[in-house]
Amino acid sequence: MITLGLNCRFCNKPLTNIFVDLGITPLSNSFLKKEIIHNSEKKYPLCTYVCSSCFLVQLPEFEKPENIFEEYAYFSSYSSTWLHHAQDYVNMMIKKFGFDEKKLVIEIASNDGYLLQFFKEKDIPILGIEPAVNVAKVAKEKGIPTITKFFSADTAEELKSEDKKADLIIGNNVLAHVPNLNDFVKGLKILLKPTGIITLEFPHLLQLIQKNQFDTIYHEHFSYFSLITAKKIFSFHGLTIFDVEEIPTHGGSLRIYVKHSEYEGISVNQTVNILLEKEKLFGLENISTYTDFIKNVERVKKKLYEFFKDSKNSGKKIVCYGAAAKGNTLLNYCGIGNNFIDYVVDQNPYKQGLYLPGTHIPIKSPDEIQNTKPDYLVIIPWNLKDEIIEQMKYIRDWGGKFVIPIPEVSIL
Repeated sequence: MITLGLNCRFCNKPLTNIFVDLGITPLSNSFLKKEIIHNSEKKYPLCTYVCSSCFLVQLPEFEKPENIFEEYAYFSSYSSTWLHHAQDYVNMMIKKFGFDEKKLVIEIASNDGYLLQFFKEKDIPILGIEPAVNVAKVAKEKGIPTITKFFSADTAEELKSEDKKADLIIGNNVLAHVPNLNDFVKGLKILLKPTGIITLEFPHLLQLIQKNQFDTIYHEHFSYFSLITAKKIFSFHGLTIFDVEEIPTHGGSLRIYVKHSEYEGISVNQTVNILLEKEKLFGLENISTYTDFIKNVERVKKKLYEFFKDSKNSGKKIVCYGAAAKGNTLLNYCGIGNNFIDYVVDQNPYKQGLYLPGTHIPIKSPDEIQNTKPDYLVIIPWNLKDEIIEQMKYIRDWGGKFVIPIPEVSIL
């Protein structure tokens, strides 16, 4: 145990325990143009800590969100799996809670309109809040009303003064991206109508630990949540988690349903207590569960490096699929660069022609795979492996194989 001089972003208690230290890396979405790949890159510590009081796993704020998100390379609509997930969610919420043309739906971090478009098709009033100017532009071109700014308590107050309080607030994979956590949750409380509902999705810390998903740790993710910790945070701000679902997205996520604590029209589902008990049995209230995680991370790092080294020594050609943020954490931490990997492919034309941060591996179109016929295709966004394997199954025509790096190195 060491004294770090850092305090928890939720409860302000001193942070005295390291969860996992992944070294010094560039921002995982700071892709490089060819003309600057030989320039020095900004790099920051990628060291996460766990609060011994509230068990929030967190990364200190080394870079302001404005410098990470205002020009962003991630567009949700490029994944068909994610689009299906969004459409299924919209249909489920309409059926379950009866949202109609009289209700206002607001999505925070609405990206390129990937989800709100399905509410729009049902003539349900919508509003997106998206800080990335380039991404919000795409949403607006689709006819999705979008405010280009970061969500905060002040943003919520502005919308409230314009009589735009929400019947449904959606936040998919945004809670982890917020350094000022208390201000964000306070804003949710302000923006929600008295009988309204909030749903938030975020990667489940239990799954991260259980399945060695250390590559989901990067500078854009300031916090990593268990239900135990989320319940404490929302309760502190007068909000109650009344239902929870374990969903498969991003390698295992939680979808929580939240209401005003004073609203008695919805009762708390037993699913909440069941999952809280599951987390306690796993040990998420024991500091040793967190501090022991590094042993599994180091084991995966060793095996992955050995695979790349042995494959290269055998004359195998290796290519990666997906210029994903998690891949940049994985490759930089494991010391795997363009000495092992010929190139990485990505469907997003915004990334093609650029280079991965840190490793300087070139990003190309998936069409390149047919031209070079690699022996191994490493699937970096392993959470989308089924979609990618189906899309790229033709590599088997020349004996190509798929490699999944997490939770263990596996060759398919």
